[in-house]
Parts: sequence; C-alpha cells; structure tokens
Amino acid sequence: MTRRTGSARRQPRPPRAVIDIGSNTVRLVIYEGTARAPEVVWNEKVAARLGRDLSVTGRIPPEAEDEALAAIARYALIIADLGIEDVQTVATAAARDADNGPEFLGKVAALGLPPRLLSGEEEACASAMGALGAFPGAHGVVVDLGGGSMELVSIGDNACHHARSLPFGTLRLPAMRATAGFEGRIHEALKTVGWAAAHPGPLYMIGGTWRALAAYAMRELDYPLTDPHGFVLSVEDADRMARDLVDADPEKLMQIGGISEMRAGYLPDAAALLRPLLAEFEPEALVFSSWGIREGLLYSRLDDLQQRRDPLLAGISAFAAPRDAHVTDATLVSAWTADLVENAQPGDERVRIAAAQLAAALRRVEPNLRLNHAVEWSLDKRWIGLDARGRAMLCAAMVGTLGRLALPDRLRVLASDDDLREGTTWGLGLRLAQRLGAGTRESLANSSLRRGADTLVLHLDQSRAALAAGPVERELAMLADWLGLRAEVMIEQ
Repeated sequence: MTRRTGSARRQPRPPRAVIDIGSNTVRLVIYEGTARAPEVVWNEKVAARLGRDLSVTGRIPPEAEDEALAAIARYALIIADLGIEDVQTVATAAARDADNGPEFLGKVAALGLPPRLLSGEEEACASAMGALGAFPGAHGVVVDLGGGSMELVSIGDNACHHARSLPFGTLRLPAMRATAGFEGRIHEALKTVGWAAAHPGPLYMIGGTWRALAAYAMRELDYPLTDPHGFVLSVEDADRMARDLVDADPEKLMQIGGISEMRAGYLPDAAALLRPLLAEFEPEALVFSSWGIREGLLYSRLDDLQQRRDPLLAGISAFAAPRDAHVTDATLVSAWTADLVENAQPGDERVRIAAAQLAAALRRVEPNLRLNHAVEWSLDKRWIGLDARGRAMLCAAMVGTLGRLALPDRLRVLASDDDLREGTTWGLGLRLAQRLGAGTRESLANSSLRRGADTLVLHLDQSRAALAAGPVERELAMLADWLGLRAEVMIEQ
C-alpha cells in the first residue's frame, strides 16, 4: 500500500468546544476530528441543577448559580490554555424561564464566554439537527428530555419542520406527579401537538435520562452491544418497561451499568411521562441517540456538501488515517473484492469500505492484540451511521481478515446467519487482497479476482506472476473452500 508522508496527509481540523448551560447540568465538550463525525476528546459536567426551583420560586437558586459559574470559570481557563478559538456557549430552559435568568447570563458573559440564549424552538431544532446528523435520512419525531423542558420536533428530508417546547423537564416532573391528574395533563398537552402524532416514523430519544432508559432496556433484553447510541426499542417493550419503572427503586436502578445516581432518580418520572407519549404518538419504535443539542449546533453549521458526507466513512477515516490506512486504498480494495458480494443490501458497500480501511489499520496492531481490537473496534467503538446489523457484519469481516471463521456468539443476536456469512466472505477477500502484494496499489492494479459458477480465479499480469506463490495460494484456497469453489490462478500474457 502506498504510504503518504505526514505533510501530505490532511491536517486535523482545529478543536471545537461547546458549553451547554442546561437546567440540570452545565457541561463542556471539546471535539476534534472530522467536521462530519466529530470525536469527543473532553467531556465534563457539573450537576448544578439550575432549574430545580423553577416550578416553586421561578428563580435560579443562589447556590446553583454559584456552582454553575464556578464550573464555567474553570471551563474558560481550560479553553484558553488549550488555545481553542471555536467556542459556542448556549443556555436553555432554566436561564430562559427564570426571573433572574438575564442576571445569571450577564455573569456568564463576564467570564469571557458570552452565552447565546436559545428559545424553546431553537433548542428543539438544535437537538433535532443532532438526530439528523447522527441518523442520515431520519424521518420521525425527536423527543429531547432535559431538566427544564421536553422538546418535540418533526424531522425529515434533513430538515426540522414543526417544533414545540413543553415544560415537562425531569426537574419539574416530581412536583407534577405529586398532584392528581398527572397523566391526564400530559395527554392534554400532547394533544396540542397533533402534528407529532400524525408524523410517521420512530421517536428519536435524546437526553441523558432517555439513555439511562436505554441502558435499562439493554440490560433487560440481554442486548449484546454496550453503546446505547442507535439502540432500537419496540413500542411494546418500551411500554412494558415504563410500566415497571414507574414505581422502581432508584437504589436498585443505580446498580445497572450506564445509569448514574442522578439518572436513576429521574427514571421513574421519565417512565411516567413516556407512557402517554407512546399512547398519543403511536410511533414505529424508539431510537436512542447520543447526539443531541451540542452535536446539532456543530452539524447545523456545515454546508450541504459536508452534511451529505457519510458519517461512518468520515469517522472511520479520522480514526484509521493516522494509522496509515486511507479511504482511497480501502475503496480500491473494496472494488477488487466486489465479485465476492452475494447478498448486498442498500448501504452494504459503505460497510465493506469501512471494513477495508479498519482492516488496514488493524495490520499495524501487534498480532496478539488484533482479535480483541477487531471485535472492540466493530462492536464497542461509537460509529455514527452504523446500525446493529452493520456492526455485526463489520465484526465478521474484521475477524475474517485474521483468517478466522469462528465468530463471537453475540453477533447472531444482531444479524442473520446469511449476513454474518457475507461479512466473513468480505473479510477473507480483504485478507487475500492484503496478502497479494502487501496491499500495494500496484498489486491490485495488475490483478483481479473473479468468481465463476464453480471456480474462484485470481488473474495476475505476467509482471506480477511471482506474487502467486506461498501465502497467496493458501489464502485463495481458503477463500475458495469457504465459498464451495475451486481455486485457480491465471497468469495473463
């Protein structure tokens, strides 16, 4: 494979920071990497709970304000020391609704981080843009549950349509549930957003409390992945679990991985809110997103061309390129092995390219670590734009590139046997391409792999005839045997 000098590689994008002053938490997130699939390199929060007294006093409590300002002062120093120039500071429901919100925001500005106060609709659309960035082609309703409010947005065609902010944040729900008629009031409020009930598609669930619900569901269903991003929950399972969670003991919920003490306390109230949501909107399913308002702010700044980039391939490239594995070479290898594809579905080609690039990066890992990395990179690393089936096929391909046919059992929960067999075929083909001439462009350009009715033929130009010896013959034979074919090598005169 042709190597590039450091100066020839694309220079990394400067880091970006978002300070999100929410009703529940005040958070700093620093991103690096590609614009289309930014990677979190620093993430810290303070649970100041600015909005905890809004339903009683209508004000931000002094101690909450002090805690938030102390955190923001720390963030300002971190940003300055890192030399980050691209900083967005935004404030949402608590600062928007509190009587002393303007005074608080003035103190934030005095720290050198002038905040942008988002309206309810702006907050809703920013969250929706996060869902659109995370799930290309998403069509449904975004439900962003924060501390002070719940945002609803209909999305489709890479745009926000209707948007509404309702005062049902996790900090307000306990007081609401303590009074009679809670569920009826929720139903009544939801009937005012009839467009959400009429909009087809799933509910895209955004917010830390919804992710805690996903962690609970993944535990209940013995789901084999660890990342809640992209997890899909049926309406029937969601309603059943919400019914169980309404009266759940937070102390027991805290024992589940992925559910913090704070989120465990909010989950029963969120579950009580979820049941009317499901009844009123009748969605196709629930899709959980780790991308929300912060990522939406970044995604919304991209031009149309950047937004249309595939987030999976953008993320894979940002991860693999520093390991001298580049998407151009991966595309060539994917094309070289194209004759092996049997049961392609829409979107599979991008997964094959991703597998080819990750396989090239895997070659630079110590041999005794490769299997663990193959599984972890495929199943546990967060990739945007890759569903559970795609992860399973990517894992099968990565394991196949190591010459292994036995797959982790958990893959069979995520994809069919046919899909996993297809993924293994991809991997064995990628392995042959790597072996042929150490993955060089010259070896691929002067050869081809063709699948016939009963043969698998490696065609080599006369100038590359010597490449057919030794390991190439073994890898070709292994791949042909896997496919139930006879291996042949043909030297072109």
